[in-house]
Amino acid sequence: MLLNVINRRRLLGAGASGLLAALPGAHAALSLPPQHLFQARLSNGLQVVVAPDEATPTAAIQVWYQVGGRDDPPGRSGFAHLFEHMMFKATEHMPDEMFDRLTEDVGGHNNAFTTEDVTAYQNLVPANHAERLIWAEAQRMASLKLTQAAFDSERQVVEEEYRERVLASPYGRLFNALPGLAFAEHPYRRPVIGNLEELRAATLADVQAFHARYYRPDNAVLIVTGQVDAAQVLAWAQQYFGPVRPAAAAVLRSRWQEPRRARARHVALSAPQVPVPAVALQWQGPSATSADAPALQVAAALLGSGEASRLNEALVLRRHLAQSAGFSADLYAQAGSLTAWAMASGRTPVATLQAALRAEVQRLARAPIALQELQRVRAQLLAAALVARQRPEGQAEALGWACSLHGDPAQAERELAQLQAVGTADVQRVLSRHVLGGHALSLHYTQERAT
Repeated sequence: MLLNVINRRRLLGAGASGLLAALPGAHAALSLPPQHLFQARLSNGLQVVVAPDEATPTAAIQVWYQVGGRDDPPGRSGFAHLFEHMMFKATEHMPDEMFDRLTEDVGGHNNAFTTEDVTAYQNLVPANHAERLIWAEAQRMASLKLTQAAFDSERQVVEEEYRERVLASPYGRLFNALPGLAFAEHPYRRPVIGNLEELRAATLADVQAFHARYYRPDNAVLIVTGQVDAAQVLAWAQQYFGPVRPAAAAVLRSRWQEPRRARARHVALSAPQVPVPAVALQWQGPSATSADAPALQVAAALLGSGEASRLNEALVLRRHLAQSAGFSADLYAQAGSLTAWAMASGRTPVATLQAALRAEVQRLARAPIALQELQRVRAQLLAAALVARQRPEGQAEALGWACSLHGDPAQAERELAQLQAVGTADVQRVLSRHVLGGHALSLHYTQERAT
């Protein structure tokens, strides 16, 4: 969903189309060379994964923490994302914003993102600067300076993000509301970006407790890819992260069981400055580790990825009912949701648009799917993954998702084989199970009436 993840990875990369001609047809699977991974676990619990690649002069250094929006303290939604900003402040041996100096000043860059399940910190530098970034990441894990002034400053930044992404955007309130509608009880119902009231209620003591609880070596994965020597990286990891003390108590892992939706439900929302009405349909989905996940990823692409997608072709180009439409399969560590949405074109009644949206999703589940259409979408997904993984940062991100959601970096390679194996029967099977066999939440989003 658009607002529920900060800097979420995209399904389709900008360079994907250039690889399509090289991808296999109906009777052959693309054979990929095996990836050489080196792994270790330090005595303090830190997992280290290294994927050397001599074809690039750069190195990606990433640290993934098993903490996300689902772990926000009660009454503090948006806290994991707020804390992500705090991690760029001063440490015992680094001033504020030092990561910009260590990366940008040598021609690299750094970033971070927070999702429902993880917070990841990403750096790309010339390979000969890899050691100092490993040192710096260990520094902010072990000795972050949590001051009231820094906290107040970063909270203001996050509040401004909220105003821009949610309040100022015509459909910001729509997409920000979707998690709370998709989940009745699971903490996934709280948007990752939070809300102004709860952000303002947070205290410095909350920040300090959050860092102590989740920012620890046994809750993190260090991933290094690019032109690096695996043995040297493991030695640096031991040198700089090894002295970080393990926590006395284990990380508290909460597991929530989202109840099955017992009946269909309709919700009407209104907001100021809505140019045209919008509609959405939501169904409950499985977790990211479900055997249905690859087929749902393909189904989402068939329905909503690109100009040739089912929803765009039917609702926008052919019938002119919508000016835009899409479909997302948001599958997280413990649960998931499936969402179809459309913005009306002209004076299309919301009931008409929603009926057409539902019909197109059901048609994919029931009517024959052309093999050529399936091949095109599988090729797009595979090409996007391959393009991303040609870069050290894309390779590190794939490994990060594999470690975080599956507990195994090798899942990054298995994912490619699983995508290639999805057939038309698989797509219709998972849609029959989760869409036709589930109860939908329907949503109308319209202009707020003047009082």
